[in-house]
Amino acid sequence: MRSLAQHLAASAGTIAMIVRKELLQVRQDKRMLGISLVAPILQVLVLGYTATTDIKYSVMVVRDEDRTAESRDLIREFTTSGYFVHEYSVDRDADLDRRIEQGDASVGLVIPRNFGRDLMAGSSPQLQMIFDGSDANTANILLNYATQIVAAYAAGAARPGQVRLQGMASGVIIPEPRVWFNPDLKSSNFMVPGVVALVLMIITMTLTSLAIVKEKEIGTLEQLLVSPIRPYELILGKLIPFVLIGFVDVVVVLALARYWFKVPTVGSLPLLLGLSGLFILTTLGLGLFISTVAKSQQQAMLIAQFFFFMPFIYLSGFAFPIANMPKIVQYATYLIPLRYFLEIVRGVFLKGAGIAELWPQALALFALGVAILSLAVARFRETLE
Repeated sequence: MRSLAQHLAASAGTIAMIVRKELLQVRQDKRMLGISLVAPILQVLVLGYTATTDIKYSVMVVRDEDRTAESRDLIREFTTSGYFVHEYSVDRDADLDRRIEQGDASVGLVIPRNFGRDLMAGSSPQLQMIFDGSDANTANILLNYATQIVAAYAAGAARPGQVRLQGMASGVIIPEPRVWFNPDLKSSNFMVPGVVALVLMIITMTLTSLAIVKEKEIGTLEQLLVSPIRPYELILGKLIPFVLIGFVDVVVVLALARYWFKVPTVGSLPLLLGLSGLFILTTLGLGLFISTVAKSQQQAMLIAQFFFFMPFIYLSGFAFPIANMPKIVQYATYLIPLRYFLEIVRGVFLKGAGIAELWPQALALFALGVAILSLAVARFRETLE
C-alpha cells in the first residue's frame, strides 16, 4: 500500500513539475501569452459586433407625393425606428430608381397623393416600397422591419390594418405575438453566446497543438523522451496547463458577453462552467491529435483551420441552421462537438436551461471527449515510442 502511495506521490510531483514548466513557457513566450489571454478578448469583441443579423441605419430614398402631416408622420416612424435613415428625397420615379440601382439607397418609399385624406376618411391607402434584392437576406429582413413599422403606424393613426404595403391584404385581425427567451429579437443575444463557444474552441485547440509541436521543433520533446518520465505523466503535464488556461478564457469571455454585450444570463453560470469542462476535453484532444500529425507550427495551424475550424463553424449551427441542411449533412453534424456546446451555451444564457434539459448534450460531449482524447493519447504514445 505504501509503495502505491509513494508511486502516486512521485507521479503527482512529476506532473506538477511539467505543468509548472508549461505555464512558465506560456508566460515567457509573448506570442503564446497573447494568444491565450489577449486573443479571446479581441475575438469576442470583434465577432460580437460583426456576427449579427441585425440591420440598422439602412439608407432610404423617399418620394412623398402627398406632403401632408400624415405622410411626414409615417416617414418619421421609419427614421425613429433605428433601422432606416432618410437620406434622399426625390420628386420623380426615375430618380428613386437611380438611387437604388447605383447602390446609394437600399430601400425606396413612395407615398401616393391623397394618402392623408384617404387615411382620415377610413379607406385603405397603399404604400409602395422598393427593396434592393441583390442581397436576399438583407431585403427580407428590411421588409419585415418595414411591415412592422407600417403596422404600428396603422394601429396608432387609423383602424388596424387600414394602411398596408402594396400587395398586402388588409384585414381586421390583430395578432398579439409573444416572443420567448429573446423578447427584443436581438440577434446579438443569439450570436454572442455562440462566439463564446467558438473562441473557446479556437484558443484551446490552437494552444495545445502549437505548444507540443513547438517542442518538436526545438528538440525539447526528444529530451523528455529519454528522461524517466512516463508517457501518461508527460501527457497529463502537457494538457493540464491548457485546461487551466481554458477555464480562465471561459471566465473572461463569459464576463464580456454578460457585462459588455449585456446578453441576459438566465441560467446557472456554475453549470455552464462545469459543462465547459466537457467541451474543453474535446478541444484538447483535437489539439493533441493535431500535434501528432503536424511537423511544424505552420502545419498545425493549417490542419486546425481547414479540417476543424471551418467545418465546425459551418456544420455546428453557429451561422447556418442545421434544419436547413441536407439530411446526410445533418447526420454528420452529430459528430461535431461544437454543435452540442452551442446548444448548451445558448440554452443556459437565453432559456435558463438546467441539467434536466441539457443532459443529452452533456452526455454526447462526454462521449465525444472520451473518444477523441483516447484516440489522441494513443497516437501520441505511438509518437513517443
